[in-house]
Amino acid sequence: MLASLGGCSKGAAPAASPVVNAAASAATSSAPSTATAQSPPAPSPATQQAYTEASASGVGFTVGPVMAANEVIIFFDPQCPHCGALWGASKPLLDKVKMRWVPVGFLRPQSTPQGALLLAAPDPMALMDEHESSLLDRKGGLQVPQQLDDELLDKVKANTQLLRKLGADSVPFILFRNARTGAYDNHVGGVSTEQLAEMLGL
Repeated sequence: MLASLGGCSKGAAPAASPVVNAAASAATSSAPSTATAQSPPAPSPATQQAYTEASASGVGFTVGPVMAANEVIIFFDPQCPHCGALWGASKPLLDKVKMRWVPVGFLRPQSTPQGALLLAAPDPMALMDEHESSLLDRKGGLQVPQQLDDELLDKVKANTQLLRKLGADSVPFILFRNARTGAYDNHVGGVSTEQLAEMLGL
């Protein structure tokens, strides 16, 4: 069982396994829920469906082995400190797994334009490192120009809508397929490098 290191949400505490909860809410509305952040419900087919939809529609930047068959999808807000911690925790695993980081914007006004800058970067990994260093130094992250490509801004907005469609209102939100078992699952909140490796079956 994995313990979350925390997540960021707008006006609500992070919920466990939102895809499963959202997809199953109609079927389980008459039964009391016992799920907590420490005791998420078992993965369901809805999780695989959510992974497939996010894989097809979530616009992000990819790090790790390009040709890897298995891809981890991480929704993040550029202003979320827990997302930044997960970015750092994930880096030791990048020789083993491909990760798609999908920016969303709902925490602060600069979240969406900063996400657009990351999508436009020729070297998004380097720019993400620069951004996270700026946040750690309490400088607010990437400086946003007055004019940005509306198409890039719209992609981040579409990612945000997709996140909510999947039933999540907290980040980081991770969708993945365990490499050992083949099971699809999701996780809300940050995890350590060791916990992430366990989740992914590495």
